[in-house]
Amino acid sequence: MKAYLMFKNRDFDPQLLISRKINRVRSWKQDGLPDLKQLLPFNAEALIQDLGLDILFHAMAQSDTFLLEVVSLAVLDPISDIDIILYRQEILRDCLKHETIIKELYQLTIEAIKKERDNQWLGFYSKYPSSILHQSLNKITLFVEMLKKLKNIAVKYEEIFGSEGFKRFFRMLRQELNDEYLEKIDEYLKQLKFNDGVLISAELGRGNKGTNYILQKMPDDNRSWLKRLLSNKLKSFISSRKSFTYKLDPHDEAGARALSELRDQSINSVANALAQSADHISNFFQSLRTELAFYIGCLNLQETLNKMKLPFCFPVPTNHEERKLSFTGLCDICLALSKNSKVVSNNLNAVGKNLIVITGANTGGKSTFLRSIGIAQLMMQAGMFVPAASFVAETYMNIVTHFKREEDITMESGKLDEELHRMSEIVDKINSKSLVLFNESFSATNEREGSEIARQIVNALTESGIKVIFVTHLYEFAHSLYEKKNENAVFLRAERLEDGTRTFRIIAGKPLHTSYGEDLYFKIFNK
Repeated sequence: MKAYLMFKNRDFDPQLLISRKINRVRSWKQDGLPDLKQLLPFNAEALIQDLGLDILFHAMAQSDTFLLEVVSLAVLDPISDIDIILYRQEILRDCLKHETIIKELYQLTIEAIKKERDNQWLGFYSKYPSSILHQSLNKITLFVEMLKKLKNIAVKYEEIFGSEGFKRFFRMLRQELNDEYLEKIDEYLKQLKFNDGVLISAELGRGNKGTNYILQKMPDDNRSWLKRLLSNKLKSFISSRKSFTYKLDPHDEAGARALSELRDQSINSVANALAQSADHISNFFQSLRTELAFYIGCLNLQETLNKMKLPFCFPVPTNHEERKLSFTGLCDICLALSKNSKVVSNNLNAVGKNLIVITGANTGGKSTFLRSIGIAQLMMQAGMFVPAASFVAETYMNIVTHFKREEDITMESGKLDEELHRMSEIVDKINSKSLVLFNESFSATNEREGSEIARQIVNALTESGIKVIFVTHLYEFAHSLYEKKNENAVFLRAERLEDGTRTFRIIAGKPLHTSYGEDLYFKIFNK
């Protein structure tokens, strides 16, 4: 059985389940996020730092480390397949409509996993087949109880769900866990307890030693209790010549060990098969919990946004070649979450553009605007809603950031060298279906040199089909691009009123020669 609530034909991330099982998940010291570096894109840590994504993840997880792990992986590893994005959006819409049912399903998976752990008092399986059989039997008995609850939910609520993912999931539960099948399982579990002993067949090998021990099915006894009683009475008076019996002395320890070894040899294959079945069901509950965790994180975020009265919408993903980036009422959700209040939102129409250059006054909202686009892009490509009135954007295989870094005393080279080194790593990893977000990059040197570096890099990227959004105060760089009258470029500016007031809105406008540093000076020093 497969959940398939994140992808149509595969689990969300089997590697994540493996890494969790062997206890390789630790915490990133800086951000307090799970160490998923082996599972995430090369730029995941930079995305968290530059876009402030830890705020988003913690809002979705609400102090649940497991949710934090899952939502981090889902958002930081965006998907570019539009069909899968729409598949998840449809499922998320169902989750928003039927929040109580989704939480009931999620709690059921937690209960199943907890019961499994509570009953594994021996830790790892013993090497003896009888112990393996006993522990597997206990596990499956517990899981069957939970599977019945899961099936009851499917039967009860299947009709009210409209998404392809949930309809398939509930149909699978109903068909795979039909009454006849569950009755068969109960019957087999009862037989595997071997309350009446085990029936074993064997052959004689060399030296008359037993070989080829095989566990046989006990004959069905459908007689009434009266017939069984009379039969047992007759057996006590009539000696049978068709078979021989041997009764072990209660004090014969060597004989008891020998019989135990014979029993283990005969049930070994059954024990292993049962253990594999138990692991299969356990993996199903683990996988279901992992995939539902993403949607639980989305429900947590939606609840927070509703309390803040912050609007959100389901974005419209388009093909990379269409260049249809446009939105209304988009805000930086991480800024809003950190302030616990609404923040200024912005509009943009950049249809057909592969270069966006943003200039203007210091502390005017340029970086916030850039982050809002990057976060919304990641949320869309995770299959989530976005904090906007409307949002349309093309999908990318890679979403990377190149932001200005603060001075680091541990750096062995200068800031410009460090920026160029990061840029080199990015270029080695990305392809034409990529989005690169620059924030005040290459400003660690003089205006002329920084402008020339930025210009050459941007030209190379855009000519390769890569989309670039660049926030800069390098006037020479921005002005040179503006003078080219490139139809594929759009130029924006942080709005500043005549009295120096920053509105934190980003509007269309050509680069200006000043960043209005005087405004800041007089504001800070009251002169």
